[in-house]
Amino acid sequence: MQAMVLHRCGEPLRLEQRPDPQPGPGEVRLRVLACAVCRTDLHVVDGELPQPRLPLVPGHEIVGEVEALGFGVSDLALGQRVGVPWLAHTCGHCRYCGDGHENLCDTPQFTGYSRDGGFATHVVAASAFCLPLAPLALDAVHAAPLLCAGLIGWRCLRAAGDSAMELGLYGFGAAAHLLAQVARHQGRQVYAFTRPGDTDAQALARQLGAHWVGSSDEAPPRPLDAAIIFAPVGALVPAALAAVRKGGRVVCGGIHMSDIPAFPYALLWQERELVSVANLTRADGRGFLREAAAMPLQVHATPYPLAQANAALDDLRAGRVQGAAVLVP
Repeated sequence: MQAMVLHRCGEPLRLEQRPDPQPGPGEVRLRVLACAVCRTDLHVVDGELPQPRLPLVPGHEIVGEVEALGFGVSDLALGQRVGVPWLAHTCGHCRYCGDGHENLCDTPQFTGYSRDGGFATHVVAASAFCLPLAPLALDAVHAAPLLCAGLIGWRCLRAAGDSAMELGLYGFGAAAHLLAQVARHQGRQVYAFTRPGDTDAQALARQLGAHWVGSSDEAPPRPLDAAIIFAPVGALVPAALAAVRKGGRVVCGGIHMSDIPAFPYALLWQERELVSVANLTRADGRGFLREAAAMPLQVHATPYPLAQANAALDDLRAGRVQGAAVLVP
């Protein structure tokens, strides 16, 4: 197999030849069809997330075909197309796993962080954490971004609440361009906030039906019911709190964010809420994939050959990607 490998944070990935991995009990080997590039991959490669397992193959938005079954696997079949998300394994017995919050497991494993991911031609994954993709009518390149951008966006939308009909999205990238469509499908109005001067992202937001589009330093034309922050910029937290109505909610959807600056208590007063979303559950995955299969979802994806993973990361880091970057072995 071939893989793009991280040996030290802050350095480029290296293209390497490795023996084909063999699945252990309860695992499957997948032939990777596509793997989207997530901002979390940037945080891992740039050393902003602590103690990744090195050397490491990043990538956790994987679409693959089951090529080999480990002992005891009966829930997946050879040739089946599945997705592999960020959550790779949980203990199953801590208090969080026991009460339906496996995303907060005390001893989790994460794809492309604590175990090798999908920036490769092959990957091994726990069968119980793979998500069957049928009847999703998208090819591998356009299905891959759903495995994190879509799933985290979906969990953020649920955290925003069913009554959040006027919804702000800060950072209009891979997650927001999917979530905007889901929100509109549910009858919500979307207010898209982009980096100042990012006319390409603003044009994409308008194309996807945003009710209002502006820069993150602008105020929306009316108070919002809720806002979701996807950009890893702590300064957006007080801006989003100022944009929501009394009793509104701000959801932080990133795994990493720069420090939140001090802000006056008045922004939080009147029962506004500030919450974060961490990881995802398998139930989130199944729920979102059902929703995605039931609507005409447009996925904007730019494919890159596997060997150009560093270029894809650089383009994402510089804001040159509209929608999602996707590696294709």
